[in-house]
Amino acid sequence: MHFKNQKDFFSGLLFMVMGVCFAWAASKYTVGSAARMGPGYFPLLLGALLTVLGGFIVFKALVFETEDGGRMGAWAWRPVLRIVLANLLFGAMLGGVSLLRLSPMGLVPSVFLATVLAAGAAGALRWKEVLALALLLALASYLVCTVLLRMPLAVWPQS
Repeated sequence: MHFKNQKDFFSGLLFMVMGVCFAWAASKYTVGSAARMGPGYFPLLLGALLTVLGGFIVFKALVFETEDGGRMGAWAWRPVLRIVLANLLFGAMLGGVSLLRLSPMGLVPSVFLATVLAAGAAGALRWKEVLALALLLALASYLVCTVLLRMPLAVWPQS
């Protein structure tokens, strides 16, 4: 198969895979109707839209020629690994890991440390900016999740 734009093809394919996964996960919940939405309605709708958007992008990549062919470069494994590890760290710190006897650390420390780890994906770090960003994101997460939305999240480590 000949791609006229390799980057768009794989991006569209990724959109389609993510859309199908969202829609599949949403099918486990009650969908309901537009007038009476269930918990699976929005994820199903989002998954369908993502799949359709990915289909348009794949079609464009196969039909329309680009100047440079949209060639994919080498994978930047270090940033990908840092971002994935930051997300895993966030989940492990927020919920705890009973197998490792790690108790939940709370929202603020989880967001702060995950932000610092993910910032390393950019390469050279400016520590003052990274720490300021981590502090701002932790504070914003606290305000949005616990104050505005009143989500029952532990903010600090529980003893």
